[in-house]
Amino acid sequence: MLHTTVVDTRRLPTADRFDMWLETVSGSSAKLRIRTEHSADFTARAVFTDLGPIRLARHDYPSLTATSPGRPVDRRDRGSYQLGLTVRGGSRCRQEGRDSHFTPGDFTFYDSARPHHLDHHSGAGGHASSVVVIVPHTVVPLPPRRLSTLLAARMPGTEGVGRLLAQFLVEVTDHPEHYHAADASRLGTIGLDLITTLLGRHLVAEEEVPAEVRRRALFSEVQAYVRRHLGDTTLGPQVIADAHHVSLRSLHRLFEAEQTTVAAYVRDLRLQRCRRDLADPALRGRSIGSVAARWGFASPAHFSRVFRAAHDTTPQEWRSRHLDQSRIDKTAASTVKRSPAD
Repeated sequence: MLHTTVVDTRRLPTADRFDMWLETVSGSSAKLRIRTEHSADFTARAVFTDLGPIRLARHDYPSLTATSPGRPVDRRDRGSYQLGLTVRGGSRCRQEGRDSHFTPGDFTFYDSARPHHLDHHSGAGGHASSVVVIVPHTVVPLPPRRLSTLLAARMPGTEGVGRLLAQFLVEVTDHPEHYHAADASRLGTIGLDLITTLLGRHLVAEEEVPAEVRRRALFSEVQAYVRRHLGDTTLGPQVIADAHHVSLRSLHRLFEAEQTTVAAYVRDLRLQRCRRDLADPALRGRSIGSVAARWGFASPAHFSRVFRAAHDTTPQEWRSRHLDQSRIDKTAASTVKRSPAD
């Protein structure tokens, strides 16, 4: 599991909760002056996850305002950018003369080393929620002068690379248990690539994003697209290329760099989903043909040929073997549970 640090004010006496939150926030970003009508009983939660070059912070808190005078940077602390995704409630950011409002699904970008003002308003359930990515200035491969034009700007997280980044941030912060600690650095690289690409596109300066960063971000977009459309029997290289506005040749080169092909990637992902369904006792009543169709195989006969070529067994034999094993495991667990009373 990824290493996380959890701060939950509900674990403390009511009178100590707001002071704890002030200390937590001061340790994770620039010095902030925070005001709230809920200081008498400030119930809030923060989860911090370190991912190599970046840090994620998932916040849930009552309405508040935060103002920072900025701070000088030095050789030891070169400062950081922060990219915030509003998850619940509403937000507002003011910096460098720009004043923008945000609703769930919007990103905002600001420099924690410069003066700024933030407002967060509670949503359903009485709390605001956001995911903030803390990105050191030194790891963003874009000119600081150009990035200044994006400070306090609104960037949608509901389309294109913004949507992919939003899904990535919510998934990682909601379910750190889905990943191994060894995955942290690689996940950080993926996150930074997506952030850099998002900023580059809003600068209309994508050519300034390093080519390898663009390639990795595009590959992540293609992977997400394939997962969303896996059940579509028409899904193939040309459809994928058209959806991402690249040539078929460029798409094939993208997959060559990953030491696979487009067709092999789609096929292997479909087989993976079929294996999972065939081994699921809850789906034992579903025909093999319907399982195959669910994941984009055009016919049961075609699916059977592809499955046998990949696994040297038939789908029915695979299903029987794994369902039998599931029954054995369930019986064994039941026996162990009953044995103390024997």
